[in-house]
Amino acid sequence: MLKKILPIVFLLVGSGVGVGAGMVLRPAAEEGSVETEQTVDQAAKVEKEEPFGPDNPAPQMEYVKLSNQFVVPIVKDQAVVALVVLALSIEVPEGFKDGVFQREPKLRDSFLQVLFDHANIGGFDGAFTSAPNLELLRNALREVGQKDMGADIIKDVLILEIARQDY
Repeated sequence: MLKKILPIVFLLVGSGVGVGAGMVLRPAAEEGSVETEQTVDQAAKVEKEEPFGPDNPAPQMEYVKLSNQFVVPIVKDQAVVALVVLALSIEVPEGFKDGVFQREPKLRDSFLQVLFDHANIGGFDGAFTSAPNLELLRNALREVGQKDMGADIIKDVLILEIARQDY
């Protein structure tokens, strides 16, 4: 039993340490640097592309990171051969963050069912991080989230992290 749980614990602890180290060690962008100039240029492009103005204000969105990662077992011949770990965030209109946290158990249950179904059809095999494959998964997660909370509340589901550990 310990042989099965220990890799999961190491995976979760290692992921947490890696994210923490990345955040601490990330270099700050200097003013006038290429990165800052690119960010300013991208922001200007978005402003030009979006038809928002005084008569049509941009909707204010916020992102709700679900508190725990999702762990999905990959089963072949009645044995777990791999684990996929995902971190998800939900895009909602401003002010709906608390409502998402109140319904998080229901959302997690629905999201897990989608993730298990995706695993059972082979969605996490091969090039599971390809754009079309992730788009299919995002759409399924968004659809079930909108079913649970409403299409006016859940605008999108974002996959923040995804990793597969084979055994």
